Amino acid sequence: MLRTRTTLAATLVVAALLAPTSARAEPAETGGDATPPLTDERGRVLTLRGWNVEDKANRGDAALSAITEKHFRDLRAKGFGFARLLVFWDDLEPRPGRYSQTYLRKIERVLDWAEKYDVKVLIDAHQDVFGPAFGHRGVPAWATRTDGLPFTPHPDDWFSEYFEPAVQRAFTHLYEDEDLRRAQARMWRVLADRFEDHPAVFGYDLINEPMGELREGEDLPAAARRIERDQLTPMYNRLADAVRSADRDAWVFVEPTPIVGEGVPTGLGRIDDPKVVYAPHFYNTGMEAGADYDPAAGWIESYEQAVTLYPKEYKVPVVVGEWGPLNNSLPNMNRFYREAMASLGRYTSGWAGYVWCYGGGYCAVDGTGAFRTNKELTAEPYAEAVAGTVRSAAYDPGAGVYRLSYDAAGRRGPRVTELSLPPGDWRITVRGGARLLREDRGRASILAAPGARVTVTVTRG
Repeated sequence: MLRTRTTLAATLVVAALLAPTSARAEPAETGGDATPPLTDERGRVLTLRGWNVEDKANRGDAALSAITEKHFRDLRAKGFGFARLLVFWDDLEPRPGRYSQTYLRKIERVLDWAEKYDVKVLIDAHQDVFGPAFGHRGVPAWATRTDGLPFTPHPDDWFSEYFEPAVQRAFTHLYEDEDLRRAQARMWRVLADRFEDHPAVFGYDLINEPMGELREGEDLPAAARRIERDQLTPMYNRLADAVRSADRDAWVFVEPTPIVGEGVPTGLGRIDDPKVVYAPHFYNTGMEAGADYDPAAGWIESYEQAVTLYPKEYKVPVVVGEWGPLNNSLPNMNRFYREAMASLGRYTSGWAGYVWCYGGGYCAVDGTGAFRTNKELTAEPYAEAVAGTVRSAAYDPGAGVYRLSYDAAGRRGPRVTELSLPPGDWRITVRGGARLLREDRGRASILAAPGARVTVTVTRG
């Protein structure tokens, strides 16, 4: 992850490496060249909005114990219907070929809570600095090969550990060694086989924030594009095949390297699967070091311009898998959240903020469950599922008004559109051959006549 505990020194290093390609870009197009939508099994257009749910501190018998039913109850009560659940290969397969049934049962318990509150779950195979061999979580130590290269921990600057020779070589072996390729694919077959029938499972994020090995004379953007093209693309195709051997229906989420956060287009190629989601992360190096948002820098515009190139070329939807700065109360952060939400609404099918926990730092809410400063701006009315073709959808936070316009599906298509509302007093107006079917506890359903042109307005009371 490009964010937690990243120091100013690391920020300057990454910024310097990226400087040759940094430029202000024009906003992404939002008309006919828009990114494709995400859909459900009935063909409804989906919007996923939610948060990462994690337990990085506990492992073994205590794994996932920091995640409780309360997480999902509170997520839904705040208007969110999506969770990106972090799981760790080192907990799943502590020894080669020995998969922990206890860990699988713990994952299933979490999924059961999500199902109870109607929260869709993305299972994320998470890694930070590769894994336990380097003091983090992710790829098991038995699957870590370094060729004896050095590793020096940087406890106050952990992202810089990705540039340690041993860590970079470990990624190369994961991508290139045939036995490690098979092991990674088997791990995914185990997960997909166990959870392919679980109602809460929406998709699988094949690896979190993959990195790799820089070559001599190669700058970071060039290295990222090469790693994405030559190593991540074939890996994702292998892992997608492994998932499909057990689960034919879930979406497969693929990530570029974290370098896309600086407005660098990805080098990923085509993933030969019918249900692929492009899942970049949305982090700015300076803000992750504690700096305030700088509206004049054009970072959001540059990011949007760069990150939409891949989904437009390969015709896949976008869901941002992580985002959210560390210091949310700085002077420009209110503006950041408003501009970020508007940008994400233009080109994504949704997002998962980082992270749903109860406390300080990156936590979405405090110990009482109240949103921390400016985090409340992530809670907007939105259409979770639209039974038809969306013509426009946007929320005006200043006016407190959400407007959705869509052409309802034909006679053989789905009929019911689902809205999600954050806490508060909301008034729903429906026009154009449709009616409000039900409204209860932050959810609303709209029934439309086949082919109707429907307009929905949600106004804060």
